[in-house]
Amino acid sequence: MQPSIYNDLHHLTPKEMMHKAESYALGKTQKSTRMTIGLAMTAGVFIALAFVFYITVTTGNSTMGWGVNRLLGGLAFSMGLILVVLCGGELFTSSVLTSIARANREISTGKMIATWGKVYIGNFFGAMLILGLVAGSQLYALDGGEWGLNALKVAQHKLHHQPFQAFSLGVLCNMLVCLAVWMTFCSNNTLTKLVVVILPVAMFVSTGFEHSVANMFMVPLGIVIQNTAPESFWTQVGASASQFSDLTVSHFLTANLIPVTLGNIVGGAVLVGLSYWAIFSTKPEVLPNANIITPDFSGGSKQSKEIAMTDNMLVRDHMVSSLTLAPEMPIAAALDTLLESDVSGAPVVTSDGRLVGFFSVHDVLVDLWCEEYMPNHERQVQDLMKTEVHTVSPNNSILEIAEYMSIDKNVLYPTSDMGIATRLTTMPLYERARTMMINRPHCYPVVENGELLGLITRQAVVKAVRPLFGNHLSVVDVQEKSDQELISA
Repeated sequence: MQPSIYNDLHHLTPKEMMHKAESYALGKTQKSTRMTIGLAMTAGVFIALAFVFYITVTTGNSTMGWGVNRLLGGLAFSMGLILVVLCGGELFTSSVLTSIARANREISTGKMIATWGKVYIGNFFGAMLILGLVAGSQLYALDGGEWGLNALKVAQHKLHHQPFQAFSLGVLCNMLVCLAVWMTFCSNNTLTKLVVVILPVAMFVSTGFEHSVANMFMVPLGIVIQNTAPESFWTQVGASASQFSDLTVSHFLTANLIPVTLGNIVGGAVLVGLSYWAIFSTKPEVLPNANIITPDFSGGSKQSKEIAMTDNMLVRDHMVSSLTLAPEMPIAAALDTLLESDVSGAPVVTSDGRLVGFFSVHDVLVDLWCEEYMPNHERQVQDLMKTEVHTVSPNNSILEIAEYMSIDKNVLYPTSDMGIATRLTTMPLYERARTMMINRPHCYPVVENGELLGLITRQAVVKAVRPLFGNHLSVVDVQEKSDQELISA
């Protein structure tokens, strides 16, 4: 249970959040049209309900301070984005973050705009659904008609902006909405996601920034009340329908919805999505090819002619499949790959097939020690891999590899280039071989004509030489038992 709890509470770094945002952006474009529009309708419903909550909270608070009253309304409205985040709705103002996927060239401009269009339409239908229910239930009559009067004033206020003012308010609004969504990438914890979205949403609502999807409900609500409310309603609130005659569909589109929508796109897609993309998504460094080191077997290995002639004693007969790692792979993912394949290391190969290094568990253990066992989660394979790679040929003898892994002749026979001994010792050769320290890899990429064919590991070498000790012990035991049973019979 502990690992899952840790993962749930672990907060990601800004760079890790950027990776999550990239997946979030691409995922929005991969849904079917039916799913996208369905989820967009639910988001439209959530935002409309949040505005209903806002009107209810801010109605009848004339004795309360202006700022405090709007703050309470903003806190109430945050319910809308909370529902979208936790219930999986598709909201236009956060869907503009698909600009990240376009910047990464994962989708076309047409695909991005088509996604925006489907979400926008779905949000509108969702808002209209709640509008119909609110109008049918005559919520505008609440609190002696004050609820409806509050809704009319809010809707009318939204139509009194100059076009550039409405655009600017749209930019500011979606900066905060997308930052609220962005902050949810920091954690997988539900409570954390809920809390981080509240203040940005409360700020944009209380300050009067403009949200296109919220306006799809709010302004049409005012239009419906202005056109359908009975005379008794106007008498009750001490106003007339003519005071709100500017609440028309055409005025709504030109004075509010169009400039606000354009502002929402700039605020979310550009000032949040593309800004973070420009900061964190740098052009990947072109890694140089690995420095290939080929063991020198020219001196031959210590083996008898009988063993040399044994079948299946070449590397090609015992190498494992060509397991490779990508340079940009996170360390955790690389470790999981090695552990699942039961190997201690693997060659690192780029997407264009170039061998650029070798990554091993030894590199990870050294790095962990240096970091006092507090790993840097942003590290990648290319940060720890060795660029000097020992490779062998598929035609090398297994015994040559066994000798190279376990014996260093320069240490075992310390002589100068002239053949003169550089160190005298009375220790027998066998003891020197057993006690010598050798620092060579435990697995080697198998390469032929520049092509990576596989991997030869220490375990594979041991399996290859195991028959030199005779039959498997369990087989011998069974055979002896059978012989004894035959004798006793």
